[in-house]
Amino acid sequence: MSQKSEQRRHQILKAAFQVVAEKGYDSVTLQDIADYAGVSKGVSNYYFKNKADVFAHLFEWVTTRIFEKETNSVNKKETALEKLEAYINQVFTSPEENKTFYRIYLDFLAQVPNNEQYKAINQTFYENCWSISRSIIKQGIDEKVFKVDDIEQSSISIRCIIDGSLIQWLMRDDNDLHTYYKDMCYHSILQILNAKA
Repeated sequence: MSQKSEQRRHQILKAAFQVVAEKGYDSVTLQDIADYAGVSKGVSNYYFKNKADVFAHLFEWVTTRIFEKETNSVNKKETALEKLEAYINQVFTSPEENKTFYRIYLDFLAQVPNNEQYKAINQTFYENCWSISRSIIKQGIDEKVFKVDDIEQSSISIRCIIDGSLIQWLMRDDNDLHTYYKDMCYHSILQILNAKA
């Protein structure tokens, strides 16, 4: 694919992200996406088969981008505790970004039971998240700051705590509580890792 084609696809995906954040998955049409992208509907149809295809690529693009940002933040740190803190700080990036992502993500999750492609993308996203946690836990065990009997279970539990904290914060609809939930999430994770902070 040429650079111009890749840029045009990216333009359409960014527009889809914006329109879904504003209108919600069910209300969005291909025409809406084209309008937000500043292109004709024919251009959208050239790059994507249909609305479901646009959203599959959007879902994959968004979750991959989040994984890359989280990985980059973690990799800049040295110790396991520093890496864990960097991970949580990146996850709780800002009230605005968290609201936008989780509104879109929850919309996608509602479609997952009826869409095998969405299900596969979501599974990959979770496996990526678990891999970040797993590497931090293993390093923490080596550094003797974490005491964990089941690394896999703890890796999954970390993402459960993260998503649960962010969804509960989102439901409370109070930006001022963002830091409170971030701190609570971090300390809850330290507890399950039996961390010596």
